[in-house]
Amino acid sequence: MNIGLLFSQIVLMFCLMLVGVLANKLKFFHAQTANDLTNVLLYIVSPCLIIKSFENPYSASRVHTFLMIALGTVILYLIQIFLSKLIFRHVKEVNLQRITQFGSIYSNAGFIGIPLVSSLFGSTGVFYAVVPLVFFNIFNWTHGVSMFIKADTDQGGFKRIQKVLLNPNIIAIVIGLLIFVFSIRIPALLNQIIDYISSINTTVSMLVIGNSLANITLKNCKLNRPILTSIVLRNLIYPLLTLAVIPLLGVSGSALSAIILMMACPVGGIVVLFTLQTHENVDPAVTLMGTSTLLSLITIPIIFLISNWLI
Repeated sequence: MNIGLLFSQIVLMFCLMLVGVLANKLKFFHAQTANDLTNVLLYIVSPCLIIKSFENPYSASRVHTFLMIALGTVILYLIQIFLSKLIFRHVKEVNLQRITQFGSIYSNAGFIGIPLVSSLFGSTGVFYAVVPLVFFNIFNWTHGVSMFIKADTDQGGFKRIQKVLLNPNIIAIVIGLLIFVFSIRIPALLNQIIDYISSINTTVSMLVIGNSLANITLKNCKLNRPILTSIVLRNLIYPLLTLAVIPLLGVSGSALSAIILMMACPVGGIVVLFTLQTHENVDPAVTLMGTSTLLSLITIPIIFLISNWLI
């Protein structure tokens, strides 16, 4: 892995975020605008990106690597969920507990990871990177969502499962798998529509993240122990755990690099959206996401320096 190229791409992402910061300061971004764009990214752009990622020719070797990465990713998520629940179980404030627990587990792989993988490894890297993206969506829209559903809601177990299964991201995963396994060719017009929608992921997501960063103020930015712990887990510990698990399954080369990059991404901005939807104090979520994102400019290259040394 060329660390210099990786660093330059990360800097490019941050420059795009700065445009979002500027838009916020110029009052081009309002709270409703940011919320609407986030929903567009989550429920329209992300499903298209997932489907597009599965448009690869079927081959036995790819399937084997794909399955090994899938197995490793599931193991990693189960370990992360267990450890994070254990580590943050003593945080008394419910809102802070679920924000830090969620933030340590779920990264910004879709908004930051995929654009970086695409620029560094091309379509081959994106094909393998979609595996952690798929399981991010599966775990995020099941376990992750359940963390933000209040106990006093009238949603029964069946309604919760139904809501998850009907989520556009889960539906896109099923469609994508069918396209890959059966080598289905998407009609040209529909494929072009998916391409156009997918292409806005990087730019719009960076603008939204930049807008969120602009909302961080020193007055509201409180880097307490739970938030700092969550950042260390998300930016350093869990990516290093990836280095320990994935190579044991025989994954190497660009596929391994793509997975490491996806798992080394900072705290996902979706933690802010989920907190907003529960009408709770969003300041801890914004602080966690913003600080983790800023530090990723340093931590992602560090992870890859360690991986080059160990592997």
